Amino acid sequence: MRHVLSVMVENRAGVLARVAGMFSRRGYNIESLAVGTTENPKISRMTIVVEGDDHVIEQVTKQLHKLIEVIKVSDITDEEYVDRELVLIKVHAEPVQRSEVMQIVDIFRARIVDIGYKSLIIEATGDQGKIAAIEASLKPFGIREVVRCGKIAMVRGSKAKLD
Repeated sequence: MRHVLSVMVENRAGVLARVAGMFSRRGYNIESLAVGTTENPKISRMTIVVEGDDHVIEQVTKQLHKLIEVIKVSDITDEEYVDRELVLIKVHAEPVQRSEVMQIVDIFRARIVDIGYKSLIIEATGDQGKIAAIEASLKPFGIREVVRCGKIAMVRGSKAKLD
């Protein structure tokens, strides 16, 4: 099962490497990882997507808690949360095809961020399903490159306290 972990850490150099190293040393694969500062510049939030059963997630959580810079670990998989991913897609688009591509971009409420002679770069944000759908819709035109960021997620409702 895929789990979404929200990990609050001290915003210091080397923390990302230590967290990623912990996963690597134990043979756990990170499917997605996004890191950014929070409203407190001394704290960063990592959103980590990892595949595993409850036992694996329990072990991952215990190992994360052993790292000095880790403040809080929450498995938000079963919570109500909002998540987003960002994708940039470079698609082949001759001038005669551009109106078709632009219609798809509009349908997905995405936007064109660069126009080349024979290509367009499209920016889209949304959940995993929306990102997969826009990629599938653009595939017939010829996708040249795709760059995706990891999932970011936030629990709905009241702000969680750091305790």
